[in-house]
Amino acid sequence: MNFWIILAVTFFAGMGAGLGTGFAGMSAAAVISPMLITFLGMEPYMAVGVALASDVLASAASAWTYGKNGNLDIRNALVMLAAVLLFTMVGSWVSSLVPGAAMGSMSVFMTFLLGIKFIVKPVLVTGSGLAALDRPARIRKSLIWGSLIGFICGFVGAGGGMIMLLVLTSFLGYSLKMAVGTSVFVMAFTALTGAVSHFAIGGLPDPVILGLCMLFTLLWAQIAARFANKAKPETLNRAVGVVLVVLGIMILGCRFLA
Repeated sequence: MNFWIILAVTFFAGMGAGLGTGFAGMSAAAVISPMLITFLGMEPYMAVGVALASDVLASAASAWTYGKNGNLDIRNALVMLAAVLLFTMVGSWVSSLVPGAAMGSMSVFMTFLLGIKFIVKPVLVTGSGLAALDRPARIRKSLIWGSLIGFICGFVGAGGGMIMLLVLTSFLGYSLKMAVGTSVFVMAFTALTGAVSHFAIGGLPDPVILGLCMLFTLLWAQIAARFANKAKPETLNRAVGVVLVVLGIMILGCRFLA
């Protein structure tokens, strides 16, 4: 395939994924996978592997940026991470017992609706809702919600970042910046686990496509994360909302073309 076509597709895929990661803790798989499948004809399983690999560095770098600015709740993130990883496997197993259905669009609609939510009803709290709880209560809440997030992610196969953002802001009382920082921290580990398993099972993808996707996703994620940590809460909510709405429309467009 023509190198310039590959460069253009990976650039825009990486830009969309990076902005979604840096602004909203969104998984790169939601953006990169449909674009690689639609425009480069990549096999779906391999495309997901490339997207997950791109997510690792982008999420880790974004988490570092949010952490430097005091917007990462690492203690509760570690508890939630353990629950997410465990129940992702449980959700995957349960999903294998259920007759196949068109569930992939669920995460796309969630992305779109969550974007509308941040535009219409922004999250303007400045502190964590867990701050008033004692340590056992924090652990209990993190385990419960992490288990739910992991199960849904494993059962549906996507949407972990969006579900986590919704839970952290709407149910656990995190500020938007703290929620995104905590989300990308968890996503870095889940993406690494997913990428390793995909490549171990399906083999390595085209190194050029993989390298370009990782590079562009990391670049745009850092741009978004640095802007997000300096922005006012109102501005960040609007930016996150617009990014999610646009990405939701773009992903639906890719699925329609496919």
